[in-house]
Amino acid sequence: MTVLLVLATFVIFAAIDWVLNRETALESAALAVQPEYVEGFLVPRTLRYHPGHGWVQSERPHLVRAGADEFAAALIGNAEAIELPTPGRWIRQGQMAWSFIKGGEKTGMVSPIEGEVVEVNAQVAADPSLLRKDPYGKGWLMSVYVPDEESTSRNLVPAGLVKNWIKDATSRLWALQPQLAGATAPDGGRPAAEPLANLSPGEWRRVTGEFFLT
Repeated sequence: MTVLLVLATFVIFAAIDWVLNRETALESAALAVQPEYVEGFLVPRTLRYHPGHGWVQSERPHLVRAGADEFAAALIGNAEAIELPTPGRWIRQGQMAWSFIKGGEKTGMVSPIEGEVVEVNAQVAADPSLLRKDPYGKGWLMSVYVPDEESTSRNLVPAGLVKNWIKDATSRLWALQPQLAGATAPDGGRPAAEPLANLSPGEWRRVTGEFFLT
């Protein structure tokens, strides 16, 4: 009887310990994926970023998903159409990957990664507003098979510099277009839905090109 009580007590304490440790692990995991805002722009810490404002996320070994970060999505604004690469195409990092059309003008972005395009997001091509609404979720643009992940990751923004990189991009934007400086609140509030809405199509293309490296 005593042995059974000891065993029962052990099982109860083990169960309590498992629950507590599980809750702690879940809380830690939740903190790890908590989004972070820099100058009002959403910059998830779980992603990697290219200097041309594309993002990448590993889906499994040698397969990554890519898209445009929220800073880019804000500059693009209400695009009329999105042109995506054709599956099967080999695309180089820094090569033009996708384009956005608005007001008769086209602005493009370079690929953040090198590899073979295996899938594109037909949903965002049919509804370009998804890019601005959810750039890291429903607004993703392509999945790429990447045979050499290490070589291409070296050209991405180092994780420790992402915050300063976005701060610098925001400062450059306001320097280029001082009249837009009120598009985000001075206390780090969220950016306007379309900061470049008042620019002519030609100016929109020029300003986006400054940041998209095109």
